[in-house]
Amino acid sequence: MNEGLVCLQSFHINQFMEKQLSNIINKLQHVGIPVSDMGISEAFYSRFGFKNVMQSPFNFEGDTGTCVMMQLGEIIIELYQMPAKQLEEIKARKNGHVDHIAFDVDNINAVFELLSNDGSFTVLEEKPVSLPFWKHGCKYFNIVGPDGEILEFNEIVKNN
Repeated sequence: MNEGLVCLQSFHINQFMEKQLSNIINKLQHVGIPVSDMGISEAFYSRFGFKNVMQSPFNFEGDTGTCVMMQLGEIIIELYQMPAKQLEEIKARKNGHVDHIAFDVDNINAVFELLSNDGSFTVLEEKPVSLPFWKHGCKYFNIVGPDGEILEFNEIVKNN
């Protein structure tokens, strides 16, 4: 195969991938913020009009943390308090406390497959993770951006 044809095929594959990637995100779903005291943080965001629309425990390394989704209109902030062992590290962070931004997607498995197979993304999970959040749960996975930022792709399950 000649070099020009290989280059043209590569160009068309990249164009196809870019078109696919530009169609997977619906909107910014939420911003995740680790907190050291859920009560204080929930009260703080409530002063701005945010309401607790979902609260759920989660397991982390054998201990239990708490997640609260605070919503104001279309804006959702995920507040999560890690188990006690991790709180000191969170309190000591000097580089900011926004942990991740999450993009809403329709089909988490298809997006996971697309990004995992692309080869140019660092996907942090082996498969989408299920959590008992929202009415029917959610599924997510994370990738690492070019400067180390965490980008979450999240599907809120519509029904079981």
